[in-house]
Amino acid sequence: MKHENVTLSMGAGGKLSAELVEEVFLPAYGNKICNTLDDAAELTIGKSSIAFTTDSFTVKPIFFPGGDIGTLAICGTANDLAVKGARPVAISVGFIIEDGFPMVNLKKIAASMQKAAASIGVKIVTGDTKVVGKKEADGIFINTSGIGATMPGMCISCTRAKCGDDIIITGTIADHGIAILNARQNLDFEPVIESDVAPVLPIVEAIADYGKYIHVMRDPTRGGIASVINEIAKASRVNVRLYENRLPVKKSVISCCNLFGLDPLYVPNEGKIVLFVDHRKTEDILEKIKSVPEGENATVIGKVLDTAFSQEIPPVHIETALGTRRFVPLLDSEPLPRIC
Repeated sequence: MKHENVTLSMGAGGKLSAELVEEVFLPAYGNKICNTLDDAAELTIGKSSIAFTTDSFTVKPIFFPGGDIGTLAICGTANDLAVKGARPVAISVGFIIEDGFPMVNLKKIAASMQKAAASIGVKIVTGDTKVVGKKEADGIFINTSGIGATMPGMCISCTRAKCGDDIIITGTIADHGIAILNARQNLDFEPVIESDVAPVLPIVEAIADYGKYIHVMRDPTRGGIASVINEIAKASRVNVRLYENRLPVKKSVISCCNLFGLDPLYVPNEGKIVLFVDHRKTEDILEKIKSVPEGENATVIGKVLDTAFSQEIPPVHIETALGTRRFVPLLDSEPLPRIC
């Protein structure tokens, strides 16, 4: 990499994050499983297939409309397993806590984690606690790992998108990032914009019978749906067209994005799924997703094209409301650091 030191942008889910992984970590310990860069690794142990994932959470502020760092940690980990086609079974939790952190807040976070885990039937089974000096952890950081049992018939990977696939988003976009931004800036938007942080397992379970027609699932967190779709397009070597007039965005979120000059395509989400599905089963899968409350606003937002993939041209573009087209590239950095 051209940089001599790590920068904040390298952890924000954009182009620099990808370069950090590809130029530092994969050369150091890349392997067939790791190199797919899916949200979770699929492992075979004896005759059993499991999914395994890990994540760290440094959100600021730690309490925000719709959730807190504890809810975010459990849902984020469980969701990485679910979008790999696995039911979460067990989660580990590691805390790094700053000296002087209020005990009342720690208890509140622990309780919210248990509530989120219980809502999807997953157990917190092990963990660790470290305490560091003042101003060494910005309050509290949380690391989690999760194990899930792979659902029969599911074969999900960001390398499996195919020409003709329809692209589905399971609900409104950019809610989480804008909720965090409002909490940081003490903005008084009405109605209050709440984070969408929630488990996506109910959606995945609703469509499990269509597993062979679902090629890719990802939760569009850091970098938003634009970054995730770029990653999928690159991994599968396909080109993608999105449709601006189909993007589900709340009016209040659009207003906030306009105020700060943000594109909702790049704003993080924490309770949504991007799916690439066989176009012959799109309507059936969409109906199943909409049958659960978490997916009632699901819609088709794009399609995989049959044009030749090129490393020199951005693989994702959007058809605007005016009928024009513009590229949707992977940005150097994500505009909202510390959102998860």
